[in-house]
Amino acid sequence: MDEQELVRQIQEGDQMAFAEIMSRYKDRIVNYLYQLTGDYQRAVELAQETFLRVYFKANKYKPIAPLSSWIYAIASNLAKTEVRKMRKVSFVSFDDMPRDLQAGTFIADSHDSGLIKNLRQALGSLHSRYRIPVILKDIEGGSQEEIAQVLKKPLGTVKARISRGRNYLKRELEKALKDKNYSPKNKENSYGRV
Repeated sequence: MDEQELVRQIQEGDQMAFAEIMSRYKDRIVNYLYQLTGDYQRAVELAQETFLRVYFKANKYKPIAPLSSWIYAIASNLAKTEVRKMRKVSFVSFDDMPRDLQAGTFIADSHDSGLIKNLRQALGSLHSRYRIPVILKDIEGGSQEEIAQVLKKPLGTVKARISRGRNYLKRELEKALKDKNYSPKNKENSYGRV
């Protein structure tokens, strides 16, 4: 069934239409939110909140853009808020850290998922203004036009952010291969504003 028709049915209170939309997007939204937050359980909770908003705010949906753009925009906004909360809560004093704590180094190894760990670590250190477009493009497979609609940014800005995000990831992965004491830059210091 056409997504526009499903939305129309949801607007009339049809729970079966809502279940259909949810089954189409649930896994993709959870994966997307997991990439943004790094916490699977939190990603599932945010996905549930996303779909609650889809259901209760279906009357606000305008069929100007694809339904997927609207759903991803809701998920992105929830994730941005969550990441801000996580940053506020996750600061720990160095005085509270154990003295013998060793920093882990991930290296690319065919027997180990080191490359994946390095990529996740570099992606996690990338500022959200670049991380979100890169994830939407390279992991979720969205077009640049769709990403521009989701983020409500001009197409040129989206293209620039994807390019800068990819370049940052490339440099960080190259560093990880060369340096055994690799640790990506702090989020606050990674890249300037676009």
